[in-house]
Amino acid sequence: MTATLSPTEIVVCSLDRLIPGRGVAALLPDGRQIAVYLLDDGSVHALCNIDPIARAAVMSRGLVGDRGGVPVAISPIGKQAYALDDGRGIDDEAYGLSVFPARVVDGTVLVSTQPAIRHQTSRAAA
Repeated sequence: MTATLSPTEIVVCSLDRLIPGRGVAALLPDGRQIAVYLLDDGSVHALCNIDPIARAAVMSRGLVGDRGGVPVAISPIGKQAYALDDGRGIDDEAYGLSVFPARVVDGTVLVSTQPAIRHQTSRAAA
């Protein structure tokens, strides 16, 4: 990898380990969990892995889809949808998921350990 990691970034995996439309869980150095998604357009997104309603680490096992033109991650438990760009709850805006900046450099997926958008209902927000 030729790009320099920022002090708040971690290497998650190589891009070829991700399957479009499916999530994978990753552990941050402080023990928080994130869900990382590869979309069909090649973009990579990272959200808190803890479903804020079920309070279970399952978001990486849910589906990725589209609600009214908004790319979403869908909880496998309650089927609530969360926007991949800002983490807001599509079905219930009282709930949301923190969003972690993600990027691909030389085929490697990098994710920030600090959320760009925090939601109070997200356990990985702090």
